[in-house]
Amino acid sequence: MYNGMDEFDWDEGNRDKNWVKHGVMYKECEEVFFNDPKVIYKDAKHSFTEKRFGILGKTDKGRFLHIIFTTRKNEIRVISARDQNRRERKFYENETKNIK
Repeated sequence: MYNGMDEFDWDEGNRDKNWVKHGVMYKECEEVFFNDPKVIYKDAKHSFTEKRFGILGKTDKGRFLHIIFTTRKNEIRVISARDQNRRERKFYENETKNIK
């Protein structure tokens, strides 16, 4: 699982796809991993060929994102990124309400 890795695996195939699909820039994705508070969970439902994880967090500008990622060779590879939906936002707020 993600253990404070700070390198990202961006290639032409995944660098801009979240911008095209959801209006999320790759740099915004990176910010979520460095900003607190964040909620990280195992995505067992989609971990068929490799382990996948989800992270709920905020960008530097306060945008609430939901990111699905995997780790490869000590790098984080973002699979998808989008704005948190209402249910995810409520879960995030409940999980982080006692964290400064």
